[in-house]
Amino acid sequence: MNGYYKTELVRGPARPGPWKTVEDLELATLGWVHWHNTQRLHGYLSDVPPAEFEQTFYAGQTTTDHLVGIK
Repeated sequence: MNGYYKTELVRGPARPGPWKTVEDLELATLGWVHWHNTQRLHGYLSDVPPAEFEQTFYAGQTTTDHLVGIK
């Protein structure tokens, strides 16, 4: 994912120029990660965002297994 991040955000064709400060890049990174996890449609996940897929997956999990503690 690091290469994808660099291609899309850090060195992307939409970049008007170099980043002015490290803080600018950090804030842009936070926005990109949020988009990547909550809005981006993922082909391997039936074209739903990863966060939505994960929520649906765990909502369907029903388990009655109990954890065994170490005594």
